[in-house]
Amino acid sequence: MARGAFAITKGRFFGWVAAFVVATLLLGPVVAVFVHADSINDELTGEWATVRFTLVQAILSAFLSVALAIPVARALARRRFVGRGVLITLLGAPFILPVIVAVLGLLAVFGRGGVLNSALGWAGVEPISIYGLQGVVLAHVFFNLPLATRIILQGWQGIPGERFRLAASLDMAPRDVFRTLEWPMLWSVLPGAAMVIFALCLSSFAVALTLGGGPRATTIELAIYQAFRFDFDLGRAAMLALLQLVLAGGAAALALWVAVPMGFGAGLDRVVRRWESDGATVRVLDGGVIVLAALFLILPLTMVVLSGLAGLAKMPAAVYSAAGVSVLIALMSTCVTMVLALGLAQRAEIWGYLGLAISPMVVGTGLFLLINPVADPMALALPVIVMVNALMALPFSVRVLGPELRAIETDFGRLADALGMAGWARMRWLYLPRLRRPMGFSAGLAAALSMGDLGVVTLFAATDWATLPLQMYRLMGAYRMEAAAGAGLLLLALSLLLFWFFDRGGRVDVDA
Repeated sequence: MARGAFAITKGRFFGWVAAFVVATLLLGPVVAVFVHADSINDELTGEWATVRFTLVQAILSAFLSVALAIPVARALARRRFVGRGVLITLLGAPFILPVIVAVLGLLAVFGRGGVLNSALGWAGVEPISIYGLQGVVLAHVFFNLPLATRIILQGWQGIPGERFRLAASLDMAPRDVFRTLEWPMLWSVLPGAAMVIFALCLSSFAVALTLGGGPRATTIELAIYQAFRFDFDLGRAAMLALLQLVLAGGAAALALWVAVPMGFGAGLDRVVRRWESDGATVRVLDGGVIVLAALFLILPLTMVVLSGLAGLAKMPAAVYSAAGVSVLIALMSTCVTMVLALGLAQRAEIWGYLGLAISPMVVGTGLFLLINPVADPMALALPVIVMVNALMALPFSVRVLGPELRAIETDFGRLADALGMAGWARMRWLYLPRLRRPMGFSAGLAAALSMGDLGVVTLFAATDWATLPLQMYRLMGAYRMEAAAGAGLLLLALSLLLFWFFDRGGRVDVDA
């Protein structure tokens, strides 16, 4: 089967138009940033602390996420228990969970008045602080530990069961099984997992905005925002955006180079008998690891629900209007994402991954520089946010739709050519009926990601206009934590509802 983009002779024009649109919308702002930054003093002495913190938090987050995921994935790979499938499904939840909602849950558990510090105070121990480097890393581990676990679990499930049976027949000790079977797999999987997580953490904005922000805990993305909103120093913002482009682009290139294939569905329910781990001690250790991982994921979400229910009645009217704006943006950006993804998957799939190398804040900076001389950027906030959200979700949609389109062409392409199917007829009768399930999943993912976005909206939103994540952040900044908790519960519910609506819609009348 062909890899990468493939030539569908009847869909070239649509594919190249989509590629041109994506390249223009992503590379145009980059060029604007480069031109603006090239005209300023290139003295970077004052920014090295920001660059250093950005790299340190990304390295620590990637290392801890992968290191902690190894025992969790190992335990899940060799144990069967009630609720195992639900737990594995839950491992995908943080990816569509709005960042600001997760931060609120982490504050409820690890914050100064949270569950952990309350327990420490009862024991006479000094409270811990969630703000600064430790808070940023903790939040990133919360988001990326499940991702690392899923990647590593795929590696474990890829080891043939016959190898473990042979190891048992040879009476190999656990350390020998690890050395001969498990370590070679980990050696091939871990670098890719670590680089993917490092690239994601490098461009993180909302986590640093809420849990960092001090002079010693500022990432490049956050520094760009501060240069815009507080100083309106476009030259410094452009210089920082150029730095972020170099770092994020390099990290994304390395991640694509060393990343392992991630098929997040097949084989996750198959448990191979592991005779070397039948001992009671190993069973207890595996059980403890699974319980701790589940608590780490479930407890913050539970606190969001409990505190959110109590705060629903205290939400101001602005929350509901912000919710309407977020839903509108999510629906519009999802439509744009799906149209572009279908076009790119037909002809120019590689262009869909360009968004991995360019952070939303860099795109937002470039768009602001392009719009500002000719129009009021705040007046164009809605279309700009829709387009940026669509571009940021595009790599994931192309990743889902590309292999499916290749399979359809392999199976039915020659027949469609023989029947003269082209253009809309080919799309209507060949592609769309067979793409309903992946399209539903992709649309749900794009809608959920857009609902929870707290990035470029911070650059373009006026004081009297906000999305739901931004309104929630403003409530937190005003120390209206109960109202923020209610808004967080509403945001979580809407994000999950949109994901379910699209994903379920793609499965209706489709054979499993």
